[in-house]
Amino acid sequence: MFLDKKKTGFFKRIFSFTTAALMLIVVVVSSRTYIAEAATSSVSQLKIVGSQLCDSNGKAIQLKGMSSHGLQWYGDYMNYDSMKYLRDNWNVNVVRAAMYTDQGGYISNPTTTKAKVKEIVQAAIDLNMYVIIDWHILNDGNPNTYKEQSKSFFKEMATTYGNHPNVIYEICNEPNGSTTWANDIKPYAQYIIPAIRAIDHDNIIIVGTSTWSQDVDTAAKSPLSYSNIMYACHFYAGTHGQSLRDKIDYAMSKGIAVFVTEWGTSDASGNGGPYINASQQWINYMANKKISWVNWSLCDKSEAASALKPGASTTGGWTDSVLTTSGLFVKRNIGGFYK
Repeated sequence: MFLDKKKTGFFKRIFSFTTAALMLIVVVVSSRTYIAEAATSSVSQLKIVGSQLCDSNGKAIQLKGMSSHGLQWYGDYMNYDSMKYLRDNWNVNVVRAAMYTDQGGYISNPTTTKAKVKEIVQAAIDLNMYVIIDWHILNDGNPNTYKEQSKSFFKEMATTYGNHPNVIYEICNEPNGSTTWANDIKPYAQYIIPAIRAIDHDNIIIVGTSTWSQDVDTAAKSPLSYSNIMYACHFYAGTHGQSLRDKIDYAMSKGIAVFVTEWGTSDASGNGGPYINASQQWINYMANKKISWVNWSLCDKSEAASALKPGASTTGGWTDSVLTTSGLFVKRNIGGFYK
């Protein structure tokens, strides 16, 4: 009987020890899993400090990534798989969903177009990337043409995604024609920004500038009074050079933050070039200034500015052989790996 009790006690101790050990393993594994998930479950809340885009700690950062072409034409190239490939193989940390307002875009086809934007935004959130929601005016020229639709759209985006620090709002792509900062763009921004800020108080809002988003110097002379605002400057290396960099220098000297939400290695038409030496000058300049940028564009269109050759996969896995000269140049300047 005594022996049986000893055996029983022994087995109880073994069972208790084993149970405790298993519980410890579970706790350790769970803790490590939690730590890993916590480390990758969110991106930093961006903010503007002076003329610089910064992380939540106030450290200057530079985002680098790719823009879609018009979603109504080449939207298939921006999806979870392609974005994951860009993140993991090119070191892309920001993408831009170029949602045209006209030319078969949002105004004439709001349901399908908006659904594609939401797909891209959700993928960016899931992949811990930043995403620019681009109200891509172009042929319409003046952002006030569809300002009510813009207000409604951005209110929905802010309501749906405003609690995610991944989201950046670009409220007018390239104002052009007779559109001016004082008469058109600034009043438009003063109409749209409060609608966003009533819902989303802190995510970055980017405002286009006149002359196809080149006149950041003009905006700097009469800036908007809201917080966490940036101003778009666009360039194409074969057309725009030092004079545009001078405008950026002036704007930043006046304390406004600039984001190059679109640039290409070609000329302004998208076709001439690519102009690699001129593009490298721009790359070096933006790195020195810590100006964030997004390249035009991730698609297989037959033009010099496209990153992919015709027929390239829509879901990533691109070897260097299927990249255009522009695509290969941009990939390597983002920090991608040779393939």
